[in-house]
Amino acid sequence: MKTILTVIIFAVAFAFIEAAVVVYLRHLVGFTPPPVGKDEIAVILPGIAFLKSNAAVKIVGSQAMLYIEMIREAATLVVLVSVAALAGKRLGEGLAYFFLAFGIWDIFYYVFLRLTLGWPRTLSDLDVLFLLPVPWVGPVFVPILISAILILSSLVYLNRRQALLKGREE
Repeated sequence: MKTILTVIIFAVAFAFIEAAVVVYLRHLVGFTPPPVGKDEIAVILPGIAFLKSNAAVKIVGSQAMLYIEMIREAATLVVLVSVAALAGKRLGEGLAYFFLAFGIWDIFYYVFLRLTLGWPRTLSDLDVLFLLPVPWVGPVFVPILISAILILSSLVYLNRRQALLKGREE
């Protein structure tokens, strides 16, 4: 339980750091996402559109900013994977802790954006979800729903695993 709580606290704090970066970037760059044309959509799934890679430069503003943003996104994933690897003793646990950290981080990222920017105004507001490997665009409720599922499934797994290990000790 202590490890679960530690991962949750980390993920909430990290979400604020990520949200603060976005607040600063939007302020410095004056970021307003450009409209995405139908010709820029590569694949559409329920709730998410994957754009063609050339749309990424249009979204971010320049090739240099795109590289920086893609590295920042990759670094975010590395940080979350690192925490999960430290928390989990086995691969399954590590994956569960990653799902937990990612889900908490993602939900609180939107909570902190709402508190600092007043955005998203609604859960149906569109957002650029990721730029890796190509831009993903969808309404805010999609990553929140996916994150809630990740959190719930990871907590179920970790609690069952803990109960199983406790049962073996007795």
